[in-house]
Amino acid sequence: MKGKEADRIRIQHIFDAIYEIKKYVENRNFDDFLNDSMFRFACIKQLEIIGEASNHITIETKTKFQEIEWQQIIGMRNVFIHEYFGIDLSVAWEIIEKDIPDFKKKLDNVLNELTK
Repeated sequence: MKGKEADRIRIQHIFDAIYEIKKYVENRNFDDFLNDSMFRFACIKQLEIIGEASNHITIETKTKFQEIEWQQIIGMRNVFIHEYFGIDLSVAWEIIEKDIPDFKKKLDNVLNELTK
């Protein structure tokens, strides 16, 4: 599968990961993130999935939707996977709390365009 259809599937994977993060963080806070390793690892795994799926989005879609910082998202994934012990947990939490909701809104637009 290639092109728009493959991108729609990857974006659905991203939405699934965002949904999981949203479930995980409900009624939780940064102290929980710091002190509950299972919670923290679950969130970070979903961020890795977001980065990996973003890495496989076609260059055409990335070029068309430049308002999404694709390279930053992919770079985040690389840090989480390859430099795990170097992760700044406050930055990870900020991504979860502030960046993910904005990213989801932008992705809604991308998905709407790709399904036309």
